[in-house]
Amino acid sequence: MNRTLSGLLAFAALAMPGGAAWALEPFSATYEAYYKGRLAGDASMRVSDANPQYWQINLDLHGNRGVAGLLALNIDQSTAFSVEGDGHFRPLSQATTQRAVFRSKRAVGMYDWRTRKATWTGDLDEKRLAPIDLEPRDQSALLMNLAVIRDAEPGKSLSYRVVDLGRVRQYDYTVATEREIVEVDGLSYNAMRVSRTNGGDKQTVFWIAEGVPTPIRILQRKDGQDDVDLRLIQYQGVQ
Repeated sequence: MNRTLSGLLAFAALAMPGGAAWALEPFSATYEAYYKGRLAGDASMRVSDANPQYWQINLDLHGNRGVAGLLALNIDQSTAFSVEGDGHFRPLSQATTQRAVFRSKRAVGMYDWRTRKATWTGDLDEKRLAPIDLEPRDQSALLMNLAVIRDAEPGKSLSYRVVDLGRVRQYDYTVATEREIVEVDGLSYNAMRVSRTNGGDKQTVFWIAEGVPTPIRILQRKDGQDDVDLRLIQYQGVQ
């Protein structure tokens, strides 16, 4: 597996656990996607800076034939964003496509920071097409994946206001006080567990390893049972 260290994601003027300073760089990562404990597809996450005015993060999930009806495993998402002087990620636009056998759905969102309004068009309920007032540190759902890596420290509490797909949700997390050994694709990582605390019967858990630009594992659980589980199998820097 290619784990080119020169292209690791990092964040200028912010310290990762262990005290090292980093700068944001492009990367590409590949995951195996499990559904209810069964290998059911694959996923890719990419961060790129092709446009000099903004960055972009993409997450594509693809279910294998036989589970193609699972919308949770047939989604393409992207967010264009800028990096502010304090390291905050500011969403500029967002797109989500859900692929189904007979009909796909697509929604596009625009974050207008001049008017501080976010609006969506596309295949959403009418109530989600109404403008949403933006607050200074709002995130998209995809950007939260990067923010968690940037912010996680053992024992720390994290909180994000996420404006995505025409609605606002609050995501609160706690970072475990001790690291744990997590095995993914035959490799062992000394990782931090980051768990959502306000999801009700839906729980999201990230495992984050120092020096790795993307979560090594992302687990979504429902009613106490594993639902969608992404496990990192490779990553590399992108020139």
